[in-house]
Amino acid sequence: MDFTPASTPRTAPPLDPELAETIAALGEAAKEPFTPENLAARQARDAASRPRPTVRDLEDGGRFEVTELRVPGAPGAPDVTLVSARPAGLAGPLPLLYYLHGGGMIMGNAWSVLPQVLRAWALPLRLAVLSVEYRLAPHTRYPGPLEDCYAGFVWAVEHADALGVDADRVVIGGKSAGGGLAAALALLTRDRGGPAPIGQLLVCPMLDDRNDTFSSHQMAGVDLWDRTSNATAWQALLGDRYGAADLSPYAAPARATDLSRLPPAYIEVGAAETFRDEGVAYAQALWQAGGQAELHVWPGACHGFDTFAPRAALSRDAREARTRWLRRVLAQSTAEAPEAG
Repeated sequence: MDFTPASTPRTAPPLDPELAETIAALGEAAKEPFTPENLAARQARDAASRPRPTVRDLEDGGRFEVTELRVPGAPGAPDVTLVSARPAGLAGPLPLLYYLHGGGMIMGNAWSVLPQVLRAWALPLRLAVLSVEYRLAPHTRYPGPLEDCYAGFVWAVEHADALGVDADRVVIGGKSAGGGLAAALALLTRDRGGPAPIGQLLVCPMLDDRNDTFSSHQMAGVDLWDRTSNATAWQALLGDRYGAADLSPYAAPARATDLSRLPPAYIEVGAAETFRDEGVAYAQALWQAGGQAELHVWPGACHGFDTFAPRAALSRDAREARTRWLRRVLAQSTAEAPEAG
C-alpha cells in the first residue's frame, strides 16, 4: 500500500457528475483564487453582486415575521445587527437557530443567507432564526468577528422572552466561515460560562489556519475555495498573528486541545474540498473527548456544492441530512426538559 506523505499532492477525487457539469458552466473565473493583491477588488465585487434582500423581501408575502435589531456589542465595540425571522403566526416560545453566514470571514452578510435558511428549517421545524451581521476582515481582525457573535448570542438568550424563543433550546450554526465561527463560539461560551447551546451545526467549517492538511494540498487549484484563497482569508482575519504557534483556539478551533463539554455537533464536508480533512479531524477529536458528533463526507462534493448546484441529488441529500439532525436535536431537548411544577 502506498502511504504517500501529506506533503505530496495526489490526484483529486472526482467530482459528482451533476456538480462537475454545473461548475464547468461557471467557467474558469469561478476558480480564480483570492490573493492579498486582489482581495479589496473581490470584496467590492461580491458586495455589489451578492443579493441582499430587504425585510419586506424576507417576509415573503407574510409567511415570516422579520425584524432588524441593533444590540450592544462587546465592550468598546460597535453595536451588532441581528436579523430576527420566524414563521408568521406561531405562538412562542420557539426553538432558536443562531446562524452565522459564510464568506471566508471576508464576504457575506446576514440577509442573503436567510431565504434558504427560512425555507429549509424555519418553516418545517417551526423555529426562529437570528442571523448575525458580524464585522468582516481585514477591516476587523480577530477577535472582533467572534466577539460580535458572542455579544449577540448572550443578548439573544438574555432577551429570549421578548424574542419569543426558548432560551434552553438554542442551536448555533453556520456554513464555511460561519461554521468555524459557530465552533469557536461553542468553545468561547463554554469557557466563559455563557449560555449553553444544545447543538452546533457546522457545515463545511473553516477551522484550521495552518492550511496544511492533505486535502488542502490535494485540492490546491481544484476546489472553488482552495488553499491560496484560504491563506488569504486567514491572513486577513489574523494579521500579524497568522501562523503563530500559540494562536488561540477561539481564532481557529482546530487548535483546541480541550473539546470536552461541548454540545453535540453536526459536521459536514465534501470528499473533494479543501476543508475535508480538518472537518474529519474535528469530529474525531470530539469523539475522543467523549463528545457527540455526526459526520458526513459527501462523495464528489466540493466546497459549497449545494450553493452552486442546489438541485443536484447530492445537494438534496445533504440538506435532508442537516434537517434530520436538527429535528432530532430539538426533539431530544424537548424530551430532556424538566417538567414544570
